[in-house]
Amino acid sequence: MVKNLIGQIVVAKMIDQNQDSYFVQAQAQTLRVAKQELAADLKKGTEIRGLVYENEKHQLQLTTQIPQIGVGRYAFGKVVSIKRDLGVFVDIGLENKDIAVSLDELPELHQLWPKTGDQLMIALKVDQKGRLWGTLATPEIFQQISVKADPAMMNQDVEATVFRLKLARTLVITKDFYLGFIHPTQRDQEPRLGEVLKARVIGVRPDGILNLSLKPRAYEAIGDDAAMLLSVLQHQNGVLPFSDQSSPQTINEHFGISKGRFKRAIGHLMKNGLVTEKDGKLFLKA
Repeated sequence: MVKNLIGQIVVAKMIDQNQDSYFVQAQAQTLRVAKQELAADLKKGTEIRGLVYENEKHQLQLTTQIPQIGVGRYAFGKVVSIKRDLGVFVDIGLENKDIAVSLDELPELHQLWPKTGDQLMIALKVDQKGRLWGTLATPEIFQQISVKADPAMMNQDVEATVFRLKLARTLVITKDFYLGFIHPTQRDQEPRLGEVLKARVIGVRPDGILNLSLKPRAYEAIGDDAAMLLSVLQHQNGVLPFSDQSSPQTINEHFGISKGRFKRAIGHLMKNGLVTEKDGKLFLKA
């Protein structure tokens, strides 16, 4: 039966050809093979090995360029399109075929669905009608492929992909296969499923799982002028004889910025709890 071939890797024999395709046969079914994917011509009777799928024209096709993603084989694929009434479509490297991940496996809130360019770790599955679908990797799968993080990763920047959304935390896996958690207090908005994030390691648990933050470091959040003042403070034993009461000329001579920029910089530093102002001086908080 046709549905028994879909998603399977089979050996097929070449029986015919036209300008663009070879036609091969496996289990009494004729399959199309794109000539452009083969480096050498096929002769009649030659056997080739490949993955069987139904292309967008509902033709049975065989590809010798077997994707990493398959039945029982998980890998990342890029999201290429979205249909709200069906799900999202993922490019796994097949000609004339993107793989649908059903909305049944996606978050209830559409704003948390993957966007084009996001990535999902999926395997292939075949339904009772012989249709090929993508199915999301479970947390258990991610646990199996993960590696234990080293405490030395503290404060490092990492790139991570969201694979599970939970009320109390967002679960991610880094490109080096470390698992990570993002607590709601460490983000300004909830990430999407499949979103690739830039995060910072704020803790390494005994089990090797990372605690991550999406919030910038203090010096990254305060702006260039504030970062400059902070650096000067750190090199002046934490005290500067300047405040927002200092004259514009004095500020410009010492820092090369206007008094308005100076005051905004102080405001950023104070808002982030980095400095205090007293008796016409700036003090670096311990």
